[in-house]
Amino acid sequence: MKPLTEHEIRAAFVNCTKGEAKRLSLPRDLADRPWDDLDYLGWRDPQAPDRAYLVAERDGRLTALVLRCPSTPSGSLRRSMCTLCVTTHTGGVCLMVAPKAGRAGQQGNTIGAYICSDLACSLYVRGRKDAGPGSRMHETLTLEEKIARTAGNLAAFIAKVTA
Repeated sequence: MKPLTEHEIRAAFVNCTKGEAKRLSLPRDLADRPWDDLDYLGWRDPQAPDRAYLVAERDGRLTALVLRCPSTPSGSLRRSMCTLCVTTHTGGVCLMVAPKAGRAGQQGNTIGAYICSDLACSLYVRGRKDAGPGSRMHETLTLEEKIARTAGNLAAFIAKVTA
């Protein structure tokens, strides 16, 4: 992923108002992100723990989503699998819900997916971050195929939100 500016990020939101996009908290460490290892930019809002944001390139354009998630982990010791990167975590995956874009979202319609709580799917897939023992199933896929699968799962989620 190419490095993004604050202006590019704020202009890319599709499921909130322009005013909301202008007021939301962006990561302070944009310059320090491992851009070459990211398939998307994701972060939790430190000022509103129940909010998260995701920015990805789709069809040559940036698309950003506002997500709602539990403010605190459930404390469950059950292993859950991220629907984007297929990493399993104990307490590290949560249901993230995005209001649909446009009129459907204004009417309260949402789309949800179980996603890594820290939104670090790209780093888990590439082995740059470890989710603990047994977090990656043994697969015969190459790294490139795993990255493509993650990108495809992300594109499908974004397509559902923007449809």
